[in-house]
Amino acid sequence: MTTDQGTSRSSMTRPKEVRTAFLLLLAAIAVDAVVWIWDTLFLSPSGLDEMREEMGDSEAIRQVAMSAGFLVLTSGCFLFLVLMMRQGRNWARGLITASAALVTLFLINSVNASEFHKETTADLIYDLFISVSPVALIAAAVVLMFQPAANKYFSPADSQVRGLRD
Repeated sequence: MTTDQGTSRSSMTRPKEVRTAFLLLLAAIAVDAVVWIWDTLFLSPSGLDEMREEMGDSEAIRQVAMSAGFLVLTSGCFLFLVLMMRQGRNWARGLITASAALVTLFLINSVNASEFHKETTADLIYDLFISVSPVALIAAAVVLMFQPAANKYFSPADSQVRGLRD
């Protein structure tokens, strides 16, 4: 099938920058989930253990369930944006970029709020790693999404060729 410009839809392939950005964003979602599970359930003292001491068993479990639900909700929304970006939706690329800026500001605020004052160097390195790694993956994806080949992929003319409407 060809369009008015004579370009075949099947010949429109995703640039490698978009494919790589997609994989980086999926990795960021996975890292965020793994870090939440690790910190909440396994890392000693786990978040669940600390909540049990403070609130009791039933309140701690309720709090963990609410936190897990929020993680699923936000990850699902971000996954939707990532899938739409992969399809060439420029609005999704913009929302991912705005989200990346917001998450980066939260990270800077955490560092400035002395959240990283730890007793041991290992604790500090761990906290920095779990805080910075998802942000770094998202930032790398944003940089890739604005490379020239990706810009062409997200342009309105090309989205019409692919049968998309922004």
